[in-house]
Amino acid sequence: MSKAKRLLDILLFVTAKKKFTAKEIADEFNISIRTVHRYILDLNDMGLPIYAEQGRNGGFTVLTSRMLPPILFTEEEAVSIFFAFQSLNYYHNLPFDTEINSVSHKLYSSLQEDARTKIDKLRLYISFWNPKRTIDTPLLKDVLDAAIEQKDLRIQYESKSGTKTKHIRPIGIYAHDGLWYLPAFDYNKKRILLHRVDRILSIISSKKSEDNFMNLQEWFATNVVIDPIRLHVQLTKEGVRQCKSVPTFEDLIVTHEDGTGFIDSIIDKGEINFITPLFFRLGIHAQIKEPKELVESLQIQAEKILSMYKDFK
Repeated sequence: MSKAKRLLDILLFVTAKKKFTAKEIADEFNISIRTVHRYILDLNDMGLPIYAEQGRNGGFTVLTSRMLPPILFTEEEAVSIFFAFQSLNYYHNLPFDTEINSVSHKLYSSLQEDARTKIDKLRLYISFWNPKRTIDTPLLKDVLDAAIEQKDLRIQYESKSGTKTKHIRPIGIYAHDGLWYLPAFDYNKKRILLHRVDRILSIISSKKSEDNFMNLQEWFATNVVIDPIRLHVQLTKEGVRQCKSVPTFEDLIVTHEDGTGFIDSIIDKGEINFITPLFFRLGIHAQIKEPKELVESLQIQAEKILSMYKDFK
């Protein structure tokens, strides 16, 4: 049996047992105690944390069993995974404990030289670009855990009108445009509202909830509209082009033969604050017909900008 095969078998054996002695491995694989110690050193070098306990009842303990056995990938699969990791570099925080650079380095180092050469060339011609955000989101994992564990949270939240204490039930998190968002049931408003996770200043308390709510995927699938309002927008040709690059709007656009178009759909009134900056960016290429609340929100934004420059000459 090759050393690589023997090492893999021992890896699977010790991660299953968690606690073991050198004699147990020696007896299981019919090898010497001295060889067992060499294999344990090799496993440590591979990244498996093994703690040696001295004394009469000593032995070895695997500090964590969260190590996957070797998985065989084709060259194309490995290259695609490598570049998928690169796309995560644009997020300042991730909701799971990982170091993308470390994972990418391990994957890159494990490849044959010709595969590494291929990745080096691809880097010159392809990039998964997203806006690079430097906004810290320290409570990202906490709110995700609360959603998974079905917990209610009392949080301090920094909204446009100031810091508020909110009582919510998270249903999941999702990433968009370099930021993390949290749909959560607001117990005071009695409906699901969208929150920016980076604006959660602190979690005051958490408690297991007996209430049943939908999860994130169910929320996406049902697209529940709690407070319906009509969105009617006329778009220039440029407006159509820009809207099609915005996931929020791309499925709502109706395009004419000349390239102009319109949006005429029902949205939740709670989305107005979210879509105002998007339409403000479109400027003259999007004329809002309805709702008046969106028009008023755009007017307020425009007046604030004009007031900044009223004395400019």
